[in-house]
Amino acid sequence: MYKIIFSDIDGTLLSGSRTLTQNTIDEVKKLKDKMPFILVSSRMPQQMYHIQKDLGIAGLPLIAYNGGLVLNGEKVLHSVAIPLQILEEVVTLNEKEFASEIHISFYYNDEWYVPQYDQWAQREETITKVTPVVRPNREVLTAWQQAGHGAHKLMLMSEETLIERMFQLLNEKYTKVMQIYRGKETYIELSDISISKLTGVKVVLDEIYHLPLSEAIAFGDNYNDLEMLEGVGCGVAVDNARDEVKAVAKHTTLHHSKDGVAEFLKQLNN
Repeated sequence: MYKIIFSDIDGTLLSGSRTLTQNTIDEVKKLKDKMPFILVSSRMPQQMYHIQKDLGIAGLPLIAYNGGLVLNGEKVLHSVAIPLQILEEVVTLNEKEFASEIHISFYYNDEWYVPQYDQWAQREETITKVTPVVRPNREVLTAWQQAGHGAHKLMLMSEETLIERMFQLLNEKYTKVMQIYRGKETYIELSDISISKLTGVKVVLDEIYHLPLSEAIAFGDNYNDLEMLEGVGCGVAVDNARDEVKAVAKHTTLHHSKDGVAEFLKQLNN
């Protein structure tokens, strides 16, 4: 009945130490000749390639930036960026209200710019195994103005009290133009309002595999996985998932630190 699998990465596919376990690698490799295994993440593509390689699925389509960029190999199937005008306003808001104390990372395709190499940049580099380029936000805006494109994602990072206030300010003004997603107490991720992981899944199904949503399985744990798990034929939440995610899922598997995805895949492999 099911012919394709989509999986979130952080908090779902990766273990508690943010690595792939051998168990997970083995189960995905067993399945790969039966059905494609597609990664879906808020990460940039470069932060996903090494995971694809380890799973033996290099070259398969991937959905980056929560659906903002969908790739099939090197071919761009879908790309939606936050407009430059809104980027300018968010940077100005940070300057005026927070004295630029909030770290804003700019992402576009495989470009990642940080205003300084601080604790936030270091933490993300450790997690994702990709090194950012240090470039002030205003310089990035100027360069992208000339290049004529916006950002696939902005990531705002700071201490919890500042992020809480910024989250409120962004929600007061930008809910009609941006997805404003708080993955952790100290992080806010911004992307264009028109995209989601589910829109990315639909692009892959329609343009590559010509399959309906009903024949897809998807794994996830967080708010940005909600639509995807609800929209596919078989949504599976890991045990550490938000209650709202579990509520829309068809099944709940083990905690991500106990190889929940691998354990569910074993049922498909048997």
